[in-house]
Amino acid sequence: MKAKIIAILCLTAAISGCAAKKDQEELVNTNQTAQQAYNETKVVLDSGLYGRAIELLKRMEGQYPFGPMSRQVQLDLIYAYTQSGDIKQALASIDRFIRLNPNHPDLDYVYYMRAVNNLRTDANSFQEFFGIDRADRDLASTKQAFEDLKILTNTFPKSRYAADGKSKMIEIKEKLVRHELKIADYYSRRGAHLAAANRARYVVEFYRDSPLVPKALELMVYSYNELGLTKLRDDTQAVLKLNFPEQQG
Repeated sequence: MKAKIIAILCLTAAISGCAAKKDQEELVNTNQTAQQAYNETKVVLDSGLYGRAIELLKRMEGQYPFGPMSRQVQLDLIYAYTQSGDIKQALASIDRFIRLNPNHPDLDYVYYMRAVNNLRTDANSFQEFFGIDRADRDLASTKQAFEDLKILTNTFPKSRYAADGKSKMIEIKEKLVRHELKIADYYSRRGAHLAAANRARYVVEFYRDSPLVPKALELMVYSYNELGLTKLRDDTQAVLKLNFPEQQG
C-alpha cells in the first residue's frame, strides 16, 4: 500500500514538474513572440508610418496586455497618436498611462507629451497667421499645458525635457497674459470698464513678473477713472509710477 502511495506521489510530482516546465516554455515563447512583434512594429513607427504603427501597436496591446513590452507599447502609442495629429486619442492614452503607472520612470516624458498635445488643442495657425482677434477663445487647454509643464519641471528637475519645459512655460505665460489683456481691451472698448479693470487686475496679481504688467496697470487706471473710482485710480497710478517710472509720459 505504501509503495502505491509513493508511486502516485512520484507520478503527481512528475506531472506537476512537466506542467511547470511547459508553462515556463510557453512564457518564454510568448515573450520572444512579443519582442519579435514589437521589433517589426518599431520599424514601421520609426519609418513615420504612424497610422499603420498605431494599428500594429493596438494589436500588440490586445495580444500582450501584461507582458514585458506592454508599457513600452503604451508609450509608443502616445508618440504615434501625437505624431499623427490625433490629439484626442493621444490625451486619452496619456491620462490612462498616468492613472495605471503612477510611478513609472518615464512619467516626465508622458507629462511633457500631455503639455504638447494640450497646446495643440488651443492652437489655430490659420487665425494666428491672419491676425484674427481671438479674445473670446477659451484657453483652458493652454492653461492645462502650463500645469503639465509645472509638474514636469518641479517633479523631474533633472529630466531631459525640463529645460524645454521651462522655456515653453515662459511662452505660455506671455500668451495667457496677452489673452487676458485682449479681453480687457475688448471690454474697455465696449464700455464695460469694471470687467476690463478686473481682467487687468488679474494680470497684475497672477502674472506680476510679466513685461506687460505696466499695460495692465494703465488699463486699470483708465477703467477706474471712467467708473469714477478716484481712490482706486490714484492708488493704481501710484503703483504704476513707483514700479514703472519709465511708463510715465
